Amino acid sequence: MVSRSIYYQLIFRIICISISALLAAYLFFDKHYLSSVIIFLLFIGQAYGLVYYVNQTNRKIAYFFDAIKNEDFTLRFPEKLSVKSMEELNHSLNMLNHMIQDIHLKKQAQEQYYQEILRQADIGIFTINDKGHILYANPTIQHILNYRPLNHIKQLKQIDPKLYTLFDSLEPFENTVYSLGNERGKKELTLKCTPITIEGKKLLLVIVHDIQKELDDKETDSWVKLIRVLTHEIMNTITPITSISESILKYYKKGTKLTAPEEFSEIQISNTAKGLEVIKEQGNDLMSFVQSYRTFLSVPEPDRKLIQAKKLLEKVRLLLQEYTSEHSINLKVDCQPEELELYIDEKQLTQVLLNLGKNAQQALENQENGQINIKAGIDEQGKKYITVMDNGPGIPKELIDEIFVPFFTTKNAGTGIGLSLTKQIMRLHGGSIRVVSSDSTTFILTFE
Repeated sequence: MVSRSIYYQLIFRIICISISALLAAYLFFDKHYLSSVIIFLLFIGQAYGLVYYVNQTNRKIAYFFDAIKNEDFTLRFPEKLSVKSMEELNHSLNMLNHMIQDIHLKKQAQEQYYQEILRQADIGIFTINDKGHILYANPTIQHILNYRPLNHIKQLKQIDPKLYTLFDSLEPFENTVYSLGNERGKKELTLKCTPITIEGKKLLLVIVHDIQKELDDKETDSWVKLIRVLTHEIMNTITPITSISESILKYYKKGTKLTAPEEFSEIQISNTAKGLEVIKEQGNDLMSFVQSYRTFLSVPEPDRKLIQAKKLLEKVRLLLQEYTSEHSINLKVDCQPEELELYIDEKQLTQVLLNLGKNAQQALENQENGQINIKAGIDEQGKKYITVMDNGPGIPKELIDEIFVPFFTTKNAGTGIGLSLTKQIMRLHGGSIRVVSSDSTTFILTFE
């Protein structure tokens, strides 16, 4: 509506100017010089009025955009004018100014909302531009690093030179665990640096999380589980020894007096011998238990070499083949790509895979159509992995968190050290192990 009114106004003025120019020219050539001069002056006045009108319109629009640029929403144009087109223009500019002001206020409120979330977040967040300037740092990261204000990544050199080297190249990186030590003590941090683009500018978004509390809680939880298992195993061994010792002691001591040798019957001597045999067996079991604990604690550092994954899987298949053939279990191995290499200690990883394979075999006892699949490959994140899957009954949900606890076992025989030893070996390799169990059970070994 506004543009149409201005359009009509311009057309009318141009027509008037054209008519004045033609009329002035006609009167001049018809030798009516006085009338021609008057019309010519009218022509100049109309041309000036057109220029003034256009400049006035442009000036208002320029003022309007300057005010918007400077976030000044107090500018108001009069809406009661004699010229209707200008009145409509002013009204439209005022409406547009009000709309932009509303959007700006909503944007400010939203920005304050997000900033408050970032301030209250218990993870550290900061952004870096391509020149190393820290554009934003929330209070949490300043508390974690014990340094404020953070303005440039070079300040990280004052906190920890090794921490600075992580960001010096201004390149993104995946999750990294970093130990930061300062006057407040040692902190275990997880850091992730992700590239983002805002308004055409490339930035790095850095997420820092202090996981020391989580590690402490996890460590405490692990100790509780370990102590519970140790207590259970030791009590199972000691209780019979105590009970039998008390029974034998009654043969040899009555009250405060010792029993005379001639008072012993053949049955008492026989029971004493049997009791001592049981005590010996329980003592040997306890010694084996302690020895297995020492084995768990003394896993040597891996002697790592590049090993063909296919060769490793074939070796494990041959070692498991005899048992699986006798029990009609179908054992398959697969390696994709076939030339996949793993930087590992071959002996330790063979032990790991044999342990997982034997666990799978035991899970498939007395089950028809038993299937064990061992597979090596590369996942979507480019990490190498080995999986051991069996179609057995699966692991109960309540035991999933317990199976890696040292000496925890649901078997009648065994020390319960196999899976915890496997986890220890994978940790020494810089990798991890996890289990997924529902209709089937899959152990996943991931290598860094």
